Amino acid sequence: MKVIVIGATGTIGNEVAKALAAKKHEVVHASRHGKARVDLEDQASIRAMFGTVRNPDAVVCCAGDAVFKPFAELADADYALGLRSKLMGQVSLARVSMDHLRDGGSITLTAGSLAREPMPGSASISLVNAGLEGFVRAAALEMPRGLRINVVSPPWVRETLIELGMDPAIGLPASEVAKAYVAAVEGKQQGAVLDPRQLG
Repeated sequence: MKVIVIGATGTIGNEVAKALAAKKHEVVHASRHGKARVDLEDQASIRAMFGTVRNPDAVVCCAGDAVFKPFAELADADYALGLRSKLMGQVSLARVSMDHLRDGGSITLTAGSLAREPMPGSASISLVNAGLEGFVRAAALEMPRGLRINVVSPPWVRETLIELGMDPAIGLPASEVAKAYVAAVEGKQQGAVLDPRQLG
């Protein structure tokens, strides 16, 4: 399959791209600065990406920004970033993808376990992640042409915790998280929320 991986330069996206390539899929790396350029906050750039990458079978999004900050310190701009980038950016991607994927293709978005397992500092991110999970469940009911849409909700990623100077023991390696994306691309799920910790 030809699979577009958005955010392929990131911690999770890089591992997803490697895992899909190892399964012999044709992987197109897309990012703000890659060969296939895309900015989730600019719907025109999403459409332009599909003008460059013709007839993909699947699109996987591992991109989108949101703010982790104590609730009392969150400003309107912090909420706006998560809503504009991670939430509506991926919603726009799903909407545009419907017009460009081959019949039976798949869309895989990224939320996060903070939707259901919040912690201090996660109010903005929990809001966005929960919104994405709800969106995917509902959008799946109306997918045309046999298209599928699912969302991966990773826990903390070990490499990210190390970067943040936090305890990596609570995290899952990005290579393990990537397996959930491969399962979404290759599987039959529809409207599913995939937790990489529950794959067996």
